[in-house]
Amino acid sequence: MPDLFPPAGTGPTEGLRERKRQETHQRIAETGLRLFLANGFEGTTLDAIAAEAGISRRTFFSYFKSKDDIVVFWQEASWASLYADLRQASPDTPPLDAVRDLVVKQASRYTTEEMTALDRLMRSSESLLARKQAFYAQQEQALFATLCEVWRQPERRTALRMVAMVSIGAMKVATQAWGEQTGQRKPMARLLREAFDSLKSEL
Repeated sequence: MPDLFPPAGTGPTEGLRERKRQETHQRIAETGLRLFLANGFEGTTLDAIAAEAGISRRTFFSYFKSKDDIVVFWQEASWASLYADLRQASPDTPPLDAVRDLVVKQASRYTTEEMTALDRLMRSSESLLARKQAFYAQQEQALFATLCEVWRQPERRTALRMVAMVSIGAMKVATQAWGEQTGQRKPMARLLREAFDSLKSEL
């Protein structure tokens, strides 16, 4: 029998408040990214983001601690999407193949121009570059945890940890190779597939 009354704190007023908070969070993140890509990371101030998003500077800090956190927000959203897709993978698929296919699929959603703009953004700030390395380490742990949700046999955990490690490594190598290209760039998706295929052939 369904509950006649919602649990405390989940009524219409609370739901509306939370929805508005999420909408504001998203609006600030979208505004920040758009201004970063248009004016550069260092050329975009917190005041400019707040004004464009229609909030006060004080309100900004209720959602993000710094400009860096806006970039991290988008990175985390991208990885969360990948993990959600990975949870739908068949346990009969080799884990490394599943990760490769999803990473390549996700990269294919972006044009070369979009990838170039995002790469330029990440390279424009020493603080972003420093956080990028720590972010890779965090995602290695998150990827391992997600793999364990799909391939649940305890005896596979060591191998799954290695899959997570080498997958992140392949992504880092492909990203670096993409950034070092001169002239007409190969699509990131192609470099990712080549990196994973080279890895698999060596294994």
